[in-house]
Amino acid sequence: MIRIEHLSKIYQTKTQVDALKDISLHVQPGDIYGIIGMSGAGKSTLLRCISFLEQPTSGSIFLDGTDMSSVSPRQLQEIRKEMGVIFQGYNLLMQKTIRKNIAFPLELNKTPKADIDKRVDELLRIVGLSDKADFYPAQLSGGQRQRVAIARALATNPKVLLCDEPTSALDPLTTRSILELLRDINRNLGVTIIVITHELGVVRSLCQKVAVIDQGSIVEQGLTAQVMDAPQNDITKLLISTAGGR
Repeated sequence: MIRIEHLSKIYQTKTQVDALKDISLHVQPGDIYGIIGMSGAGKSTLLRCISFLEQPTSGSIFLDGTDMSSVSPRQLQEIRKEMGVIFQGYNLLMQKTIRKNIAFPLELNKTPKADIDKRVDELLRIVGLSDKADFYPAQLSGGQRQRVAIARALATNPKVLLCDEPTSALDPLTTRSILELLRDINRNLGVTIIVITHELGVVRSLCQKVAVIDQGSIVEQGLTAQVMDAPQNDITKLLISTAGGR
């Protein structure tokens, strides 16, 4: 599904910043894959590179065998339709209704209106917001806004859902409901999910596999249970102890 090989990202400012260093990961179809680390570890930069919102400095990212760095801009635009992105701050259009927010990527793709209406109704049912279609984002709770963001990310039937800290601003009960929704989407729609988070509880509850990132490098990866129950790296041990996991 997604294979990352020797990915690096360098920012040239007054000094060189190595944001990502030689990252290699393999996400299988149907995985819920967690990437966890402290603030500033490089998690969000990695997600932006996976989605090609930022161009990697070196290395390769393959989606279903296609090297995204080797295709034309037009081809890349088509490939990126296979990826839905859920941003940390929701990124909703505040002057548009919930229906219009979900419809927005379909309108950009020039999807016929009848097909848009059908798809939006389907997504509203999936995320449990059918009765909120004509509301505006300001009228919704944080958890409901996140559900809108999830519906919008699913609008074009992506194969992969990239989630950047999807529960960081939510209370524990709402977090549980969002994680259950993501689990249902993975199970019922067959969507592969990559979750960027600093919350150990999210990884334990949701993710089958996990990679731990520190200072731009992957320091540990594997099945979640194995990594969490027998951590090998000091950063993993620190994350677990800080969260009260051991």
